[in-house]
Amino acid sequence: MSKVIVVGGGASGMVSAIVAARNGSSVTILEKNNSLGKKILVTGNGKCNYFNDDFSINHYYSNNIDILDRIINDDNKKRVLDFFLSIGVIPDIKNGYYYPYSNQAISIVNALNIEIKRLGINVITNCYVNDIKYVNESYIVNDKYSCDKLIISSGSYSYYNYDDVNSYKLVSKLGFDIINPMPALVQLVINNKITKEWAGVRVYSKVKLYEDNKFVKEEEGEVLFTNYGVSGICIMQLSGIIARGLNDHKYSLVFNFIPNICDDDVVNFLDKYNSRCPNRKVIEIYDSLINYKLGNILVGNYGNKYYNELTLEEKNIIFNNLINYKINIDDTKGYKESQVCSGGVKLDSININSMESISNPGLYVIGELLDVNGDCGGYNLGFAWLSGIIAGDNCD
Repeated sequence: MSKVIVVGGGASGMVSAIVAARNGSSVTILEKNNSLGKKILVTGNGKCNYFNDDFSINHYYSNNIDILDRIINDDNKKRVLDFFLSIGVIPDIKNGYYYPYSNQAISIVNALNIEIKRLGINVITNCYVNDIKYVNESYIVNDKYSCDKLIISSGSYSYYNYDDVNSYKLVSKLGFDIINPMPALVQLVINNKITKEWAGVRVYSKVKLYEDNKFVKEEEGEVLFTNYGVSGICIMQLSGIIARGLNDHKYSLVFNFIPNICDDDVVNFLDKYNSRCPNRKVIEIYDSLINYKLGNILVGNYGNKYYNELTLEEKNIIFNNLINYKINIDDTKGYKESQVCSGGVKLDSININSMESISNPGLYVIGELLDVNGDCGGYNLGFAWLSGIIAGDNCD
């Protein structure tokens, strides 16, 4: 019977501990917080979107994406879903997004904790791991706890202050190469006084990302304009690219606020609107299209002009602001506000089919510590669960 220590009682750590214990190992979880699964509680705005039916490599990012591709498949999707059924989680599936039927994240945490207790897994909370040694084919943690197999699942900088996390230092000392972790799925900062004018506005938009004026990627969805910048799911999806390159590149976002009206038809649309409702001011036309706060910004000095008074050049300006409104990005909101990190332990330093270190036998790295991050929508938790299952299955 293997003696297993799991460093970190988050999503991947709890699952790996359960699977290892089911396979007959003696398992101890060392957790720095006063309870397990704290970060799970805040996912999905407290509802916990824990998986997605579209479990495909297209939703993941890594510097070794070819390695990751080996485990993102239908067989492993089934392993994850079977695991949650085995701990009593009843899914509520909405357009492929999996939630607990209660729509409360606490249901996921409770189900995991109940199984951990049932299996007799030893849980030590308020335990900050600051040292790991390999001595006589055993791993010694904090000069106090020893084991045959060690699973490190202590998470990333995400959700915490930078100085509160030493996960990367620990694995670096054990010989792993680290790709510098940066915030991902995070809000974006714009250093412009205009943010005070649009704060609180929500609008559906098509958003294009440009790096040094070159198109990179496009997302579509609801955007939240805030007093610091922009947020919303489609903004989060683009944020990892921006965070990784901010030191070397300049990034901008271009918004189309009326994506359901073809770009080429905007002029005709407004001309027809004006013909049906003559003698309207520009701002009065915009009021039917977009939130008034944002509309006031977009029309600028032309708001109180009657549409008929505009020159062709002036019309092109306000048309362009509707479908190509550009803002420059100055920063992200940082690690503490991010949902995950981009970067981490390089995948070519582990056996992806077992999560075991290639150079350190009996040592496993899983979850957010690895150089894997996914889109919004249950993909990051999906990888956390899967990496935990794989490690737990292979450390007996």
